[in-house]
Amino acid sequence: MPIARRGPGLRLRITLLATALVAGVSALLLWLGWLLVGNVVAAVPRLPDGSVVRVHGVDVPASLLGEALRQSAREQVLLIGGGAFVAVVLAAAVLAWTVTGRVLRPLHDVTDSARRLSAESLDERIELSGPRDEVAELADTFDAMLDRLQAAFDSQRRFVANASHELRTPLSVVRTELEVTLSDPDADEQELRRMADVVREATARAERLVEALLLLARTEGVELAVREPVDLTEVVGRALRAVSVEAAQRGIRIDCCDEPAFAVGDPALLERVAGNLLENAVRHNVDGGWVLVNVGSGPRWASLRVASSGEEIDADQVEALFEPFRRAGVQRTARTGAGLGLSIVRAAAAAHGGRVAAEPVAGGGLAVTVELPVAP
Repeated sequence: MPIARRGPGLRLRITLLATALVAGVSALLLWLGWLLVGNVVAAVPRLPDGSVVRVHGVDVPASLLGEALRQSAREQVLLIGGGAFVAVVLAAAVLAWTVTGRVLRPLHDVTDSARRLSAESLDERIELSGPRDEVAELADTFDAMLDRLQAAFDSQRRFVANASHELRTPLSVVRTELEVTLSDPDADEQELRRMADVVREATARAERLVEALLLLARTEGVELAVREPVDLTEVVGRALRAVSVEAAQRGIRIDCCDEPAFAVGDPALLERVAGNLLENAVRHNVDGGWVLVNVGSGPRWASLRVASSGEEIDADQVEALFEPFRRAGVQRTARTGAGLGLSIVRAAAAAHGGRVAAEPVAGGGLAVTVELPVAP
């Protein structure tokens, strides 16, 4: 529904202001011209008394010549200057109306775009061309706001689609187990315990999935609320303690570099990045395998690289590993995972202004490198 204006439009107000200013200045100049012409003409030489001078076909005594000339000159100034005054004021009004309309056209584009916007048309942009003035800055700011809104809406859509798709499996398992067990009148305690174990495992998986989806939704397309120097070595150390038990049980050797490397970012989010990389490296590894963790720091980037042994992965399947619920090979899908680990890593790196790259390891396995802006 169109929004009613609260008063005259900006274009009309600017035009009236400019016209009034030009009219005031022109009136002042006309008055000064009228005053100066009268004073100049009045200073004519005096003629002998009794002389008669013909002015515009009228005989005028010499004593009144100065006054007659001054009155005639002032009438000419008012006549010609009045016409020029009207022409200048009209020209100023037309020029102000035209120029203001051209200047304010981008503002109308911004307004029209805002009115057309909906969740289904967030891909529209103004993309104003021309001089980089204040109006262009406003249009660019509006486009940037639309980029953030579109990223947030896309993240929400993906969250809803992914959640609805992935939560069907554990919910279907729970419903099926309940229906089968409750429909069996001879179900004993052992059968009920078996059903309870299956339901517990399915609900635990759904809980982990929801937590991962929420973290991914909060990370994608948003700006960091916290930015501070973070030692990647300490972050890796805390993440290692979380996977050390599982790695020891499976005989996986983990080698880690102890050199400090400071990045700028959110400590909690960077700890989740390291945790996801190490969890993937252990869960998708082979028994008796290895994990190699390296951190480094350069002039612009601080890096975290996690390489591990495992099943062989084709090079053309590596990029798919970063998509939600996209996995390369059955062996890389652990029952305890949700398939969102690397998606969260990429989203977190992007939120930090960093980048992520992955490559298969010769003989089987995967190496993931995260580069983040280095701390001063």
